[in-house]
Amino acid sequence: MNMGRYLGTTTARFDEVTPLLWGAADEEDSPDADDRRKVVLEQYKIYVEMADRVSARRGLTNTFFLSLNTLIATAAGVIWRSRDGVEPSYLAVPVAALLLQCAAWFWLLRSYRQLNSAKYVVIGALEERLPASPYWRAEWKALGEGRDPSRYWPLTHLEQWIPVSFAIVYATGFVLTLLA
Repeated sequence: MNMGRYLGTTTARFDEVTPLLWGAADEEDSPDADDRRKVVLEQYKIYVEMADRVSARRGLTNTFFLSLNTLIATAAGVIWRSRDGVEPSYLAVPVAALLLQCAAWFWLLRSYRQLNSAKYVVIGALEERLPASPYWRAEWKALGEGRDPSRYWPLTHLEQWIPVSFAIVYATGFVLTLLA
């Protein structure tokens, strides 16, 4: 099994998306070109809003899982203080559940990252028909197209390590508990 397919992300290239975006009836020089531009602008506004909503849902997902992990860590600390008579191997099922929820968190973040990456390529293609290209040409170029961490380090690159970090802490804590 090729794990790179599941851990890495790729997005369609701009030149792959652009020909698929425009319908057969689209002609920039047609008599109703101004009406078409207005429609493109409205579609652009809606699409940018949809991309923003995906980002908001990603933020809510992070909040949910961070809250869940905080609750779990707090409960574990309270319970572990009075561990008399508790066999460490009894922690195997809860730790497995924790590792599964960390994996789910990781895959959800990855999915949101892929979805937004695709949305921003489409936004760039829509901007080709607008008088200005604030995201695709200006902002993204100003940020070094995400290639230079000193200019911009995409949050999605960092946030995917959070569930991995929690999983490592849970697994390490479990192993150390068994060895104690």
